[in-house]
Formats: sequence, structure tokens, C-alpha cells
Amino acid sequence: MTTGTLRIERAPDGVWIITPDDAPSVLDDTAGIDVAVLEVVGGHLSWSVLADHTVPVAVLDDVASAQDWVWAVFGEEVALAVAAGSGRDVTVSPARPRVADGARRLAFAHWAARWWPTSTIDAVPPLDEGLLNGEIDTLVGECDLLVDGDDSVAPTGPALADRPGRAEDYALAAGAAATLSSTLVLARGTTGSDWRRYPPGLVDASERAVSWVVVRAAGNTTVRVSVVAAPGLSEPVPEHVRPHALVGTASGAVDIALRLSGDAWFGESAAPQGSESGVSVDVYLPGFGVDGRPDGGGSEVRERVRALVRRRLRRAAETAPDDGPDSPLLAEIAAAASDSDF
Repeated sequence: MTTGTLRIERAPDGVWIITPDDAPSVLDDTAGIDVAVLEVVGGHLSWSVLADHTVPVAVLDDVASAQDWVWAVFGEEVALAVAAGSGRDVTVSPARPRVADGARRLAFAHWAARWWPTSTIDAVPPLDEGLLNGEIDTLVGECDLLVDGDDSVAPTGPALADRPGRAEDYALAAGAAATLSSTLVLARGTTGSDWRRYPPGLVDASERAVSWVVVRAAGNTTVRVSVVAAPGLSEPVPEHVRPHALVGTASGAVDIALRLSGDAWFGESAAPQGSESGVSVDVYLPGFGVDGRPDGGGSEVRERVRALVRRRLRRAAETAPDDGPDSPLLAEIAAAASDSDF
């Protein structure tokens, strides 16, 4: 963890520490998919996995409890300023750099459990849940000054099969399987989805995972949606975690409940007015995540996350020893060395 300066400010409901480059915090209106968060004694720490800086933002709701570790992560000057409640610029110099680095690594491991962009289409292999949880548990032990055992297990998604699908089986999305020989195709397209709108393990993370087609047959106009499922997802999937597709136009929208068939989610409905000119498709799980606003979850940031993951997998595949604070997780090393069909 490098040294640097940051600003301490006080709010009516607590004290927060903000890095100079406007890093994300748990006080933001909407969390971005690049934000790694660690719940710590007396507050939260957060980093952007896409940023070069290693100094976290700290939001402290119990300053007295947080003082047990603030000195270790930020240094004595910061701890004294927080204790005094003074809003000023201070120098970061961790008293225990290994603890500071371990906290960031633990936050990244939790981030990977939620946001790792597993995709058959893009050939991004999944992380082994057992290895990931094991390393999280080890990191929790190393960071016991900051966290307790509640952080030792990563959140899990739907049960996955042992083997993923083949990347070459998904040149586009599974919508190619639809039979259109007796219909008139009015419009069609392929897109991605906002990862914040559903839990991990449901939908392939590719920008080509969602396909739609608007067809005209027997006097009726229908929109059909196909979404490639997350690698290895298998039946049965409980109804309450089955995604929907909100298909919209400038004139209206329809909500389509999707059903799992093989390796893809499918659904169709009478098309909303104006769909022959194109539609937007928002894949989501009812009652889960954000309201679909693009801030923090758009295609540009998703592509940056994919680029980060690819770089980490290339690094994980190298044979040279790598024990730096940002070295690959054991689950990343296993994914890079996997002999699967990804």
C-alpha cells in the first residue's frame, strides 16, 4: 500500500475519509460494478478495482471502534486527526502495510465473488467457489484487526454444474436457435445486460449474451428474447430467481418472464408499439439490485472490468513467482490453468 495524502471530513452521521481522486464510497447513491467494499469494525472501506490508487475510502459510523485499526491502515497522523474530528488534509503512512494490503486483497476477493464476469461467449472461466471461499477465510484471519468472522464466506449464486459450456458453441447468443422460417423478421439485435440487476450465476456476462427478434406472423407482432445462461447453470432454478426481460420502445414496454431451456433463458410476448424500429432489452431479477440507471454499470465500465480480469488471468498463468499485494488469488490461478473448454 503506497503513501499519499487524503482529506478528512466530518458529516452529521459520522466521519469519512476521501481520497483526492474522488474514489467511491458506500455513501454514493449508486454502487458501481468496479467498487470493492469491506465491512470493518466501526465502518466500511472501499476501493475501485479499476483505479491505480491503493488508499481506500473509509466511512466511519463508530469512530471509537474504528480507532482500533485506523492507525494500522492509514497511519498515526490520520488516526489522531480522526480522533480530533478535524477536517484537513493528512498524510497516509500505514503503520502495518501488510494489514492494509490484506484488507484490500480481501475486499477484492469479495468483489470477485460477486462481479467476476464469467462468460462462455467471451471465454472468461469461472472462479472455483471452494478455493475463493478458502482464501477469503484465510484473509479474514490475517485481517482480524479490522473484520470478524462474518466476512469469511463469499455470497453464492445458483448451483452450477461441474463443467462449463464451450465458447465455440456461442458464436452469438442462443437466439439463433429460434425458428423463423415462416415469419417475417421486422427487427433484431444483440446486446449485454447490467450485472447489477441480478445475482451472480444466472446470466452470461458477455455484451453478446442477450439477443432479441421482432417477428410478424398470422397478423401478430411478437418479440422474442434469448439470454445465454451463466456457464453451467442447470435446472431446477427456483422461480423467485428466474430473470425477466423488460422490452421497451419509445411508445411502451412489456415485461417477459424468462424460462431456462438448455443453456439459455427464453421468453416471448406481444411486441410493444414501435418495436419494428428497434427495442431496448433490460434483463433483471424482480426486487433485486438497482433501478437500471446506467451510472456505474454501463457497457464501458463492464468492458474495463473484462479487460482487468483478462490481465489478471494472463498474470495468473505466468510461471514466475508472484507474491505482490495484487498477486492473483488462488482461484484465479486455478482458472488460468484450467483445462476446460474456455
